[in-house]
Amino acid sequence: MTLEGSLEAAVDGATDAVSFAFTVTNEGAEPVELRFTDACKAEFVVSDDGNERWRFTEGRLFAQVLGSETLAPDESATYEAEWSAAEPGEYTALAELRAKDENCEARTALSVPS
Repeated sequence: MTLEGSLEAAVDGATDAVSFAFTVTNEGAEPVELRFTDACKAEFVVSDDGNERWRFTEGRLFAQVLGSETLAPDESATYEAEWSAAEPGEYTALAELRAKDENCEARTALSVPS
């Protein structure tokens, strides 16, 4: 696979919001075309002990437009999301690319202080 993902999570202690940045990098020698079936380009899921606590797409609507991006070799694209009103706890965050025919995901541990 030529796509590599990394996920960063930052907790804002003042607002209890968590910001996510999912970076997808083309590690291959050839360009990769990412084709999307709607305006949502990445899914973000937060869970603890296998129990889902938050999902970015839950309750949201996205424009139903076809789109694409091309990543040249060593080029990256970053997709962002925010979990507002996060509850205190220890979590695992997962980000998944929603491009058709391309797979890329990343995980990170996340701690929201009380």
